[in-house]
Amino acid sequence: MPPKFDPSQVVDVYVRVTGGEVGAASSLAPRSDIAKETAKDWKGLRVTVKLTVQNRQAKVTVVPSAAALVIKALKEPERDRKKTKNIKHNGNISLDDVIEIARVMRPRSMAKDLRGTVKEILGTCVSVGCSVDGKDPKGPSE
Repeated sequence: MPPKFDPSQVVDVYVRVTGGEVGAASSLAPRSDIAKETAKDWKGLRVTVKLTVQNRQAKVTVVPSAAALVIKALKEPERDRKKTKNIKHNGNISLDDVIEIARVMRPRSMAKDLRGTVKEILGTCVSVGCSVDGKDPKGPSE
């Protein structure tokens, strides 16, 4: 026999959604809440959303990844996900932006100190394809 359902139990569910869109996959959550929460800052970006469910009520909080923060810092114009595919993010962000992103990511980083977190974000810049202060985020190529 399964255990009795405890209504006061808190359950965290993580869902990857596209900002501002009502996803078909999130049938387990109040979709409009997710769309509303992600619409203003994360429109068109893939971002992780944490649903904290207690007493059948879901609370939505956005947990952005490093890549999402880097792409947001590029301040690119919004695009229609269905029309433009395989976009190259070849913009430029400042080192101050990288440090700011590292401060946001610090609690979830694997690095020992902020310096290591900054290096993690620079690695994300390499994979996203943007430059930092007009230079290659990897540094001078040998």
